[in-house]
Amino acid sequence: MGRRTETGKPKNKGRPRPETKSGRPRKPKVCVFCASHADWVDYKDVNTLRRLVSDRGKIKARRVTGTCRQHQRDVAIAIKTAREMALLPYVVMTVASEKRGGRSGRGGPRDAVSASPVADDTGPADDDVVADLDVADDGDGDAVPAIADVDVDV
Repeated sequence: MGRRTETGKPKNKGRPRPETKSGRPRKPKVCVFCASHADWVDYKDVNTLRRLVSDRGKIKARRVTGTCRQHQRDVAIAIKTAREMALLPYVVMTVASEKRGGRSGRGGPRDAVSASPVADDTGPADDDVVADLDVADDGDGDAVPAIADVDVDV
């Protein structure tokens, strides 16, 4: 059996209608699929699904897109199917921009003054490479790298 309601009460149960910053009442969002009388949400319709996915690849919420409950469930299934079929990406790679860090400033730009050089043990330093080079003097004061004697069988 259905609920009894008084005919004089509004449907929003006494809550004021949401307003914009300018004070005008906000236009209610309408489900795209209900408005077009769609029978189902097609996972192959990539253009429609891209509008329901954020720029980072996340599925947008109902309150953002305006879809109804049932179609939001269908949208989520369609997006997941389209991802599995490689029609939509799982994650959109974003280029690192100036805005970095976040919590406690990790990952932000470092100061050039406070950054200390870190020794790398994976290979010789630049000074070692120069010291290992054999240098021959050609007599006019210029140092020339020596050419190693190599026996080549012809």
